[in-house]
Amino acid sequence: MVPIALPSPELTAKLEALHQASFGWARSCCAGDPDEAADVLQSCYEKVLAGRAAFAGRSSFRTWLFGVIRLTAFEARRRQARATRLNAWDAPLPEPERADAALLEAEQVETLRVALATLPARQREVLHLVFYEGMSVAQSAEVMELSVGSARVHYDRGKKRLRALLTPALQDTDPDSREATA
Repeated sequence: MVPIALPSPELTAKLEALHQASFGWARSCCAGDPDEAADVLQSCYEKVLAGRAAFAGRSSFRTWLFGVIRLTAFEARRRQARATRLNAWDAPLPEPERADAALLEAEQVETLRVALATLPARQREVLHLVFYEGMSVAQSAEVMELSVGSARVHYDRGKKRLRALLTPALQDTDPDSREATA
């Protein structure tokens, strides 16, 4: 199939329209690191604008772009793994409990981020695409280059594992459950 040539202004407009969602997906592909995600997204945009990654029209532009972002992040991780060894002790320690509702919500967001980081990559990726990017499981499968059945399995297992990880953590941060046990 011959790639569809998008005029540069149209291509630029599509990239700009999807930038926020693209950054969120890049961040998910980069274990939440915003700096690494920005680098990956910049590399992805360079590929697309230079024509090294060409939209062929077999899926929606968004699905195709997310696939390019995913592969670019994978390439970056592979290069980084060759250059340095990862240090597992760099993970931040959980912060102490706070009474303020806004800070409690921030703790819950961090708990969710940590729980998501413990999931296997494919489960984490399909959950991100479905919940944060509003894609269907079938669209997620296309982005991740998986069969729909495989994506569904990762989706179901990821939800179950996330629920198991979050249920005790959220009970610990719920002010009502602390008062009942005090």
